[in-house]
Amino acid sequence: MTIDNEMVEENEMDGYSKIDKYNPHLVEKISKNYASTIGLIGEDVSRDGLIKTPERAAKAMQFLTHGYDLDPAAILKSALFHDDYKQMVIVKDIEIYSMCEHHLLPFFGKAHVAYIPNGCIVGLSKIPRIVDAFARRLQVQERLTTEIRDCIQDTLKPLGVAVVIEAKHLCMLMRGIQKQNSVATTSAFTGEFENERTRGEFIRLISAKLS
Repeated sequence: MTIDNEMVEENEMDGYSKIDKYNPHLVEKISKNYASTIGLIGEDVSRDGLIKTPERAAKAMQFLTHGYDLDPAAILKSALFHDDYKQMVIVKDIEIYSMCEHHLLPFFGKAHVAYIPNGCIVGLSKIPRIVDAFARRLQVQERLTTEIRDCIQDTLKPLGVAVVIEAKHLCMLMRGIQKQNSVATTSAFTGEFENERTRGEFIRLISAKLS
């Protein structure tokens, strides 16, 4: 089914309806490339288990990179509120799933984001949404960290922003160095969080486990 040049698939299971949208032209083009790649590695793309794999992979790639169609700043602006609160606001343990742009393999983990308002606060759900908007692109963890920081800083104009990301990279776990317990940690700070005391409080709070 095509709506506004998008292919819409409806899947119902146990009373839950899920709707996925795909660009049919992209699905067709990307599918052909996947079929060619599968053949080049020595597989038979016409066998039962692989007949639909190129199309499935094309749809998966569109979903995994749908962040290119999102405007993170607009997401934040959709829920801005004037408020005099000037203490630290933290959203921690935000799940991240992204694609390494060097090997097209996933990296995944958690983001911890904080800001200190300066007359303006944002709906808390918007912070995980912008994290996802940037993560659902071809990325490196370092750039992902600074993009989240800069978007919040430029849009909210807070007194400071802090972002810490901890992630495992399949390009390190499955290939290359193959170290299964390696975790990459990146951080980026602005304003008040460049102060050691404020930054230390942030680190303590994201490390704390609530009972």
